[in-house]
Amino acid sequence: MAVEVLTTADGRAKTALSHRYAADWFAARDAGAPLAIGNAQPPLRPSRPDRPELLSPRDVPRRRPGSPQGRIALLHAVAHIELNAVDLHWDIIARFSDHPMPMGFYDDWVKAADEESKHFNLVCDCLEDMDSYYGALPAHAGMWRAAEDTAEDFMGRLAVVPMVLEARGLDVTPGMIEIFRKAKQNATVEALEIIYSEEVGHVAYGSKWFHFLCGRHEKDPKDTFHGLVRRYFHSALKPPFNEEKRAEAGLPPDFYWPLAEETPLKQRGS
Repeated sequence: MAVEVLTTADGRAKTALSHRYAADWFAARDAGAPLAIGNAQPPLRPSRPDRPELLSPRDVPRRRPGSPQGRIALLHAVAHIELNAVDLHWDIIARFSDHPMPMGFYDDWVKAADEESKHFNLVCDCLEDMDSYYGALPAHAGMWRAAEDTAEDFMGRLAVVPMVLEARGLDVTPGMIEIFRKAKQNATVEALEIIYSEEVGHVAYGSKWFHFLCGRHEKDPKDTFHGLVRRYFHSALKPPFNEEKRAEAGLPPDFYWPLAEETPLKQRGS
């Protein structure tokens, strides 16, 4: 199931398949049916549609959210993030299936993939309401880098994807909501508020299973997290941080503030 989602290129088709397989999974779980996780060989990169054109981060045009076109560009970037998140959550299931994990691990990431599929479609609907669509603008080609870098490191994947990248979403989404509220785009505000509330759970899943693996391997969670982020994360951890929502997701300040404070000032100001 996971590999089929990963190898489906079209965004709407990918998310429809993701919804279907999530429903099948939870129907089987609710019925008490015996389930086998199995093994699979996911692709190093998921299938993608011909558009959007994927550019180096430095070549993606700057977004100016004060204008209608700037708000479209901002939403397009969010849609791209959400589509990558669908793949990231199915990928963690398929890529690390050789690690024995409790069934709750699969419940969490299937649910997260299902919710990310909903988020992608919500944002695509908002784009279409603004006479645009996903693929109309170029997008960031580096989104999948963290997945490639951690393709052979289960704990590294948990540390970098949900506990750094998705946690960053908790920091920036309130500002995006305010941009669309000021523009009186109420449907977009509602979509972003759904995304904001559900992303807390995705960060929490990452923290929960990271701590689980630290316990299994008798590792200190904070020190291990710091080491993995230094190894795999190639950008600065930039304040301000949404400390309330991060704490709600199981990320205390001593996990991320030391990594921000050791970032060179030039990077922090960029």
